[in-house]
Amino acid sequence: MYDVLIVGGGPVGACAGALLARGEGGRGLAVALLEPRAPTPLPAGAALEARVVALSRASERTLVSAGAWPSILGPRVCAYERMRIWHESVSPASDAALVFDAADVGEPNLGYIVENRQLQTALLAAFTQAGGHIESAQLSGLRIAEDAVHVQTSRGAFSARLIIGADGAQSAVREAAGLTAQIGSYRQTAIVATVATARAHELTAWQRFLKTGTLAFLPLADGASSIVWSADDELAPGLMAASEADFAAELDRASDLALGATRLVSARQSFPLQRLHAPRYVAKRVALVGDAAHVVHPLAGQGVNLGLLDAAALADLLLAASGEGEDPGALAVLRRYERWRKSEVALMSAAIDGFDRLLAHGTGPLARLAQQGLSWVNGAPELRRAFIRRALGMSGELPRAAR
Repeated sequence: MYDVLIVGGGPVGACAGALLARGEGGRGLAVALLEPRAPTPLPAGAALEARVVALSRASERTLVSAGAWPSILGPRVCAYERMRIWHESVSPASDAALVFDAADVGEPNLGYIVENRQLQTALLAAFTQAGGHIESAQLSGLRIAEDAVHVQTSRGAFSARLIIGADGAQSAVREAAGLTAQIGSYRQTAIVATVATARAHELTAWQRFLKTGTLAFLPLADGASSIVWSADDELAPGLMAASEADFAAELDRASDLALGATRLVSARQSFPLQRLHAPRYVAKRVALVGDAAHVVHPLAGQGVNLGLLDAAALADLLLAASGEGEDPGALAVLRRYERWRKSEVALMSAAIDGFDRLLAHGTGPLARLAQQGLSWVNGAPELRRAFIRRALGMSGELPRAAR
């Protein structure tokens, strides 16, 4: 029997596994992870992939604690030093644009742009190096008993004292455990692609709030940029169907040529945007992390960062409980995790939804006030620094691995 069985080997599940298997002082837990579709590492010299994540300082520290950071940091990673955020009513070069600069808080950068696949493969490798076991199997059923969780998979049966659902928004663990989720659509589609730009990205993340959604340019290590265009559903099909030249022309209009003329250098990918909130993150011998517990709008780039903090917080509590001789699947232990992370996620989720509602889609006096607020924050150094620290993950109640 394992101490912990994790379903889902994405970055969040793999991170939880690595932290739990490494433990503290060599006292890790016995952990298995179910992942039927583990990715292959990127070949040397491969072009940068369009699907990337922006990792905060808290995530960087968590990845160091998990043993994955040395194999992530390298020539494929772009450290970005600034963010420039503006509403479509002003110019990107205007004083009304909000600028976050790492130098304002004495940090070398605001975070790192990392390919999804590179992050996942590094964490899975760190998990196995720590003694974790990966099973290439699909969950088919589970039964929660008094002292264990018994799991059926496509490759046999497993038992553990705790099962962690890290299997995404359509979580089979959440459903099998009888936990519910409140799901709503943003009525937007995220379009992701890599583009070349006439002007250098200047190690800066650029974001424009539009009446029809939000457009972000994330700087890549090779000088190109990954775009995340959260376009209203009425607009997205036309953008996906457009020729490369017509799409670039639409992108140039939407970006106000902040980085000059653009050119597609990858295929476009798209996926619908939804919000998800699980009223309960835990049940007896069950815990949810990452997208299985919460999904937020990508405009602030916080989805993976929130999930990695879930993993770190849960590992903190489970390792401490194990060190005290407590059962890691005990509901009293799991509820401490739920109280901790629900409050942190709720705060970030409410802020992100407010940005989308007021800055991207808002009309009327309240929306105009919010749009003017970007320039007010820009003119208030202490407030601006507080926003930067929050985005870096340097404030709030942080797990040990993220400090």
